This record gives sequence, structure tokens and C-alpha cells, in this order.
Amino acid sequence: MSNTRIKWMWPLALSAALILAAGCASETTPLPPDPAPPPSPAVPPPAEDEAPPLTLPPGAARPPAPFAGRGWQGMSDGRTLAGWRETPFTGRGEIQSQPGAIILHMGNPFTGINWTNDFPQRNYEIALDAMRVTGSDFFCGLTVPVGTNCCSLIVGGWGGSLVGLSCVDGLDAAENETTKFRNFESGRWYRIRLRVTEQRITAWIDEEKLVDLATAGRKFSVRPGDIELSQPLGLAAWQTTTALREIKFRRLDAAADKED
Repeated sequence: MSNTRIKWMWPLALSAALILAAGCASETTPLPPDPAPPPSPAVPPPAEDEAPPLTLPPGAARPPAPFAGRGWQGMSDGRTLAGWRETPFTGRGEIQSQPGAIILHMGNPFTGINWTNDFPQRNYEIALDAMRVTGSDFFCGLTVPVGTNCCSLIVGGWGGSLVGLSCVDGLDAAENETTKFRNFESGRWYRIRLRVTEQRITAWIDEEKLVDLATAGRKFSVRPGDIELSQPLGLAAWQTTTALREIKFRRLDAAADKED
């Protein structure tokens, strides 16, 4: 074989040897696997859907009446329960805040809320609109301070029509001189206003004065039982679904007893 032919075949032999070596290497030394993808971040389970807003009766569309006098301060922002907390009644129903109203759903027997901020002990007025949505008992049990004690204004109790203070000298709203009876329609807003001064406790429903009691020498308390949890300032309903709105209060001076 000539030298020329050997020189020509040498590069071919070298290339073939390299290809064969690469093939062997690929069979005996596998390539490393692709790196695993990073783990996906944990996704929290979806929150339970909130209860839909309660559809209020047509009467709920009635706009609120203006507040007479000066100095009224709002106690509700009309959207949330800011400033309030759920009263820990056994058997309580759901409490729902929706645009324009706080809903106390029917409890067994009570549902209610407590004010969480400072509030005067005397010389004040508190007012709100309340509506009985369903049920047949009191749709507003407004518990307030009277000095260092408390009492409750009951609206629509004892079967749906009683109004009175509970308790005066140990007698509840059905047993003392503040007892009145009025018809209350479901699905209608009522403006409830309560004034506590050094001399008197006075209460109105809409424009009618229903309670006007001198406080001298009288003992005030709440009815023994669960309603005590509403102290010192709370709103509650008994076996009734209630809507509340426009909760406000104002401080009064010494001349307040001369006002209507």
C-alpha cells in the first residue's frame, strides 16, 4: 500500500474511532436528569362564601328621619360592625352587616351586639331606627347605663306590643309604671330615642313619648338572666330577626330635661 493511500485513510479512521467512542460513552454514562421544577406555593383553601345580604321588606326603603337638635355622633358607619362586638348569648343567631343596616338574625332566644367604646353614664341621648323583620317578640332591647347601674328599654316585648323599662325597683317592663302597649308592624322602621339625665329617663318612639320617669329614689337594674350580657350598652332581640340603622348618641347639658 502506498504512503499516499495511508495518509488519505488516516483521517477517516480517526473520525470513525471518535464516533465509536462517543457512542460507547453515551451508552455507559447517561446524562444527568433535568432539575426538578421548584414546588408550587401552597394555595390556601377558598374561604367559605359569605351569607348573601338579607332582603329587607319594602318598608326598609323609607329614608331615615332627620335627628332633631345638635351634637349627634354616629355609632355605626353603615357598612361594618366597627365599634360593636357580638354579644356571647347562648343560642344566638348570625349577625350581619350590610349596606345601610345591621341585621340581628333570630336567636334562641337572644341575638345582640355590645358597644365597645366609651359612653357616658348620664346626661345623654341615644337614638336609632329599628325594624322587626320576622318574629313576634321584642325587636329592640336597648340596654344603657343609668349612673353606675343599667336598665333596658324593651320595645315590642311580651308577645309583640309591650314597651317599658326593665327593671325599675326590681320590677320588669311588664310590671312597673312605665308599661305601655302599642302595635308594631313588621317591615317598618321605628325611630327609638332614649334620654338619661340626672333627674329623669325619657323615651320616645317616633314622636310619641312613652316613658317619662323621675329617677330620684328609684333603683335601676337589668332583668336577671342572659340580658345581663348586654351591659353596659347593648342592643338585643328576642326570638326575632331585627334590622338596625342610624345608631347615634349625643351628650346633654343640665338644661336637657326642659326639652321635648
